[in-house]
Amino acid sequence: MREASVALALAAFGFLLTVIWGEPLLRVLRHLRIGESIRVDGPQRHFAKLGTPTMGGVLFLVPILLVTVLLNAAKLFGLTGVGRSIFLPMGTMVVFALLGSIDDWEKLRGKRTPGRRGLTARTKLAIQTVLAVIIAFGLRFVLEVPEIDVPFLENQPSLGLWYVPVAAFLIVGFSNAVNLTDGLDGLAGLIAATIFAVYGSIAIFQGQLYLARFCFTVVGGLFGFLWFNVHPAQLIMGDVGSLPLGATIAVVALMTGQWPVLPLIAIMPVSIAMSSLLQVGYFKLTHGKRLFKMAPLHHHFELLGWSETQIVQRFWLISLLAGMLGIAFAMS
Repeated sequence: MREASVALALAAFGFLLTVIWGEPLLRVLRHLRIGESIRVDGPQRHFAKLGTPTMGGVLFLVPILLVTVLLNAAKLFGLTGVGRSIFLPMGTMVVFALLGSIDDWEKLRGKRTPGRRGLTARTKLAIQTVLAVIIAFGLRFVLEVPEIDVPFLENQPSLGLWYVPVAAFLIVGFSNAVNLTDGLDGLAGLIAATIFAVYGSIAIFQGQLYLARFCFTVVGGLFGFLWFNVHPAQLIMGDVGSLPLGATIAVVALMTGQWPVLPLIAIMPVSIAMSSLLQVGYFKLTHGKRLFKMAPLHHHFELLGWSETQIVQRFWLISLLAGMLGIAFAMS
């Protein structure tokens, strides 16, 4: 119970730090004119977001990394190995944030320089894959995390050499899934916070105290970000926030060994990513027909007449219920 109390206190501390420096960051972003661009073929209501400061992921990344480093400083630089395990999710967050910041910045330059539209999808995917493979090797051969923990099975299977490609696929896949989820005010932040809270709870049950503290620090930082990101958003996450969130979710799940339940716990990012893949595949197979009114999935419901707030709240309710089920399966 003490560790749960510490983890919750860290969430509150992360929230306060994030909220406190939110206004100064907003002023800087507005001064630099770092504003959001809008898809021409997107829902018409989204044109109201034009010019909203983006790259807002910096708002929660800095407090999360600062609190985690300070909290674990003694262990991180000591001789014991328990605290050092937190380097991997932290490192994942940093390198994917750097990739996202480059993509965001290139997009911003594209608004000012004709012909520049950010990193190409192929380039971004290639970099993500290289990073994910390195991280997967670190998980398997440095931290030696549990390979897999399938609910209800007494004798767990061994992945052997397949662990690295499976882990890398999860890291890349969820990085892009959360990126696609970041399309409505508050949606990605609220769902990601729920997923981290679920895996933080699982980590507490497993005795992975440093990982639990990290997860709940992320929850607090995301709640602080949501203070400025709820509808109508004053700040938009951008790739600098969404890419590291998704990748770190996968890493945390892999560290607990409870990644088989990740598609359930992260049901909304998975559904949103699948809607985009199905839309593209169906469009190509039918030579121009659409499976959804628009992809990703949240835009489909927008065009059906749901308000932005309704979509975010309903998607979050589904995520919350899925997270509860995920904890039940993980503890079975």
